[in-house]
Amino acid sequence: MINPLITLEQLNKMNNNTMMKHLDIEFTEVGQDFIKAKMPVDHRHHQPYGLLHGGASVALAETLGSVAAHCSVDSSKYFCVGLEINANHIKGVRDGYVYGITTPIHVGKSTQVWEIKITNEHQELVCVSRITMAILEKRK
Repeated sequence: MINPLITLEQLNKMNNNTMMKHLDIEFTEVGQDFIKAKMPVDHRHHQPYGLLHGGASVALAETLGSVAAHCSVDSSKYFCVGLEINANHIKGVRDGYVYGITTPIHVGKSTQVWEIKITNEHQELVCVSRITMAILEKRK
C-alpha cells in the first residue's frame, strides 16, 4: 500500500520550508502499512501551561496521515488533501519527544482514513487521532 520505493530521506526532504521543519518533525521509519515520526517537545510546542499544545499534536498527526496517503497513491496522477481530522488528547507532555505512528483504517479510490497514535518517551498514549483524506485526480 505505501510505495516501497519511498525512503526516509525523501520524506524528510519534504519537510523543508514547511511548518514540519519549524516544529522539527522527523520521519523515523516507513513500512508497507505505516509511517513513524518524532517531534521534540520544547518552547515551540508548548501552550501557556508549559504542556504540549494540542495543535502541535494535531500538526504531527496530520503530517503523518497526509504523507502516508501521498505515499500510497500514484503522485503523477493524484494528490491528497485533508477533509477532516479529530484528536483526543489523553496525557500531557512537558519535554522530551513524542512519537507518532500512522496506520490505515480505509484506503479507497477516492478517500482514505488513517489512524495516528502519539506516545511519549515511556510509550504512554498522549493523543489518538483520525484523519480522512480526499484523493483527487490531477488536472492535465
